[in-house]
Amino acid sequence: MSAVAAKPQAGGAMNPTAMAVGVVLLIIILGACWVVSPNLGLMALIGIIIGGVLIGFGTHFVPVGGAPAAMGQAPGIATGVAMLAAGAGLAGLFGGAWAAEQGMVVAVVTGGIGGGLMMAITCLMVNFVYVFGMGIPAASGKVLHDPITGDSQAEYKSQGTEGHGLPFVSFVGGVIGGILGGAGGTLIYLELLGLYKATFPTLMHATAAQILPVAVSIAGMFAVAMFLVNAVLTAYNITGTIEGPHDPKFKRWPRAIVASAVASALCGLVAILIVVLPTMPM
Repeated sequence: MSAVAAKPQAGGAMNPTAMAVGVVLLIIILGACWVVSPNLGLMALIGIIIGGVLIGFGTHFVPVGGAPAAMGQAPGIATGVAMLAAGAGLAGLFGGAWAAEQGMVVAVVTGGIGGGLMMAITCLMVNFVYVFGMGIPAASGKVLHDPITGDSQAEYKSQGTEGHGLPFVSFVGGVIGGILGGAGGTLIYLELLGLYKATFPTLMHATAAQILPVAVSIAGMFAVAMFLVNAVLTAYNITGTIEGPHDPKFKRWPRAIVASAVASALCGLVAILIVVLPTMPM
């Protein structure tokens, strides 16, 4: 029996009732935000939700093999879903934050490039270690032929394993996941930063220049926290390892989208209330 013979089966099917409840919760949270802050706060919350959805969806592209991958028993990068997705997203978030002054579109694109570049370098070095360090080729155990290149996989897969290394489709999936995660994390940061820059001067009775370090710090902390929340939620949805977009587990993404939207909305509402509640009449 291989190290990955016992594959997790929990959560394979969609639960329409649970997803409907999630949608209702999302609408309730949006309604609550509209009541307390119908203009700036609501627009920021919508952007935060979109960013969280990008993170949750992008995480499904990232090839994660966990401990079995470290032993050459499964394809993917030898780490956990949440850690790898968070690393890619944070790399993009830092890149996007540096470009925040260039405008929303440039910053989000920069964040996506940063996350994608981080994943491209990681996937390249992982395959380098697998091929030249462990002496094993890249082969998928989920498909007979690579969906992109058409290369046959069965001849290169070792007996008793689910594949090993990073096939080309997994490499591409990792880059796509990094781009989506980096763009989503950057979008969350920018929405919060815009909200805080607009509200902190009045709230703190200070100038825009004086409150800028505070706004950047708090927006960054909330953006990192929301990224980790969405990455961990998606990790529970995947339950174990995933090779990338060709893996059957990838089809679970609709449930992750709903969960990420609700979680991002709730966290975003908290981040908005810290500047809205002090200004509301008692």
